[in-house]
Amino acid sequence: MMILQDNYQGNAVVNYTDAATPFTRIIEHKHFEFGKGNKGKTVITHEYPKTWHRGDEPYYPINNKRNKELYSSYVKMARKDYPNVIFGGRLGQYRYYNMDQIIMAALQTVKKEFGE
Repeated sequence: MMILQDNYQGNAVVNYTDAATPFTRIIEHKHFEFGKGNKGKTVITHEYPKTWHRGDEPYYPINNKRNKELYSSYVKMARKDYPNVIFGGRLGQYRYYNMDQIIMAALQTVKKEFGE
């Protein structure tokens, strides 16, 4: 949606978590680096949730035996070829995290790598 104003929400992404709002977030693209030159207009996207149905691709990792074995093989390969790379977050550790959990995992990784 094109908005004829310079700034819609002041941030690239704002999440909406209340039950009354039908979308989960608004993305205002000009706040990403490539959109800095748009004067007097902006572009926003409303992101709506999709109802999951059996057979759909899951949005987050499913911690079953097959996926744990696959992840372990990737970790082994990565550590062999890239021993100094630290993999973190949902994608790097192949698990679902809430924000408090990811912050704690990041702090623990820093402590492990750099000490107290």
